[in-house]
Amino acid sequence: MATINDNYLKLKAGYLFPEIARRVKAFTEANPEGAARLIRCGIGDVTEPLPEACRKAMHDAVDELGDSSTFRGYGPEQGYDFLRDAIVENQYGGLGISADEVFVSDGSKCDTGNILDIFGKGNKIAITDPVYPVYVDTNVMVGNTGEADESGAYEGLVYLPCTAENNFVPTIPAEDVDLVYLCYPNNPTGATATREQLKEWVAYAKERNAIILYDAAYEAFVQDDSVPKSIYEIEGAKDCAIEFRSFSKNGGFTGVRCAYTVVPKTIMGTDAKGDSHPLHPLWSRRHSTKFNGASYPVQRGAAAVFSPEGKAQVSALIKGYMENAALLRETCEKLGLPVYGGENAPYVWVGCPEGIDSWGMFDQMLEKANVVITPGSGFGAAGEGYFRISAFNSRDNVEEVCRRITENLG
Repeated sequence: MATINDNYLKLKAGYLFPEIARRVKAFTEANPEGAARLIRCGIGDVTEPLPEACRKAMHDAVDELGDSSTFRGYGPEQGYDFLRDAIVENQYGGLGISADEVFVSDGSKCDTGNILDIFGKGNKIAITDPVYPVYVDTNVMVGNTGEADESGAYEGLVYLPCTAENNFVPTIPAEDVDLVYLCYPNNPTGATATREQLKEWVAYAKERNAIILYDAAYEAFVQDDSVPKSIYEIEGAKDCAIEFRSFSKNGGFTGVRCAYTVVPKTIMGTDAKGDSHPLHPLWSRRHSTKFNGASYPVQRGAAAVFSPEGKAQVSALIKGYMENAALLRETCEKLGLPVYGGENAPYVWVGCPEGIDSWGMFDQMLEKANVVITPGSGFGAAGEGYFRISAFNSRDNVEEVCRRITENLG
């Protein structure tokens, strides 16, 4: 008899975004008129076309594959040199990261889950609350937690509350943890961490022999030059941090799929005997064994993000999305709601009106305004009482969303 991974049975009823999709599907089937008016500001999916430079590069790459003299089969699992070199030159200049420390993949969501393959059982895991659900669910799947309680919190995880009082950046825990997930600019709150706050986290990790799993998927949206875009801007971080980045949101690659993870050669882990080992070769082996590499045309498209034309086109995309965020912020502020984020990230984190909880707000916006938002409680117990609005949409749609929010909440 084939047995199953019992850890999957611990998972809550549905991953947040499939649950949103289920509710939206039920609404659209029951309300054809509302379905026709529906505007989606829930899931953080981009809406605008791929940059022309990326499209051209991918077209050219496909043409190469159509000619026997330039055809390519399997590529290097870790990524082609042309992309890894471009990433280091454009994203990590002066930070001491080498190209062979960059691992190209098909998504940072995948990597933040897959990274657990190289860590053993019994690690104490710290996550922020609210949190991107993938961090929690993948730890449940591999057996790093116990059961969930009534609030949805899992036994065995250390939850680090992120609230308006601490500007949605967690306080350093008094206890020892082994792995800590940090995401800045933050999903879902749109908050950023200061250089001083990241220095404290790096100091903690080095002192306690912990490892920071740093999700920087939204770094391209940082508008404030004083806000760090990479954990490696902090001295000592190469000894204690793994960084995840993506082309999904800056280059519009959510459907194309390309990302990368940086694993410095200096970062170490400990085996069951207490001996230290570098994590870089472990991740390289995992990557080579379980992944055949992102496709050649996709990697050519990703490299084009760093061309002069690509940089200008990506900058225009980001400018448009951040202008959307500013409109959403302004609208919610005028209604007297507590508003956070939207200044260095494409997400606006909004306090619910008095007497309405997160899912209640979701249902109200869906049914009355025909707008899909994301309930804050779906990101963790500390997200209750908030909702997230994504700025990934056309300007016309965002202006209409602002009108509907004002009409329904004003």
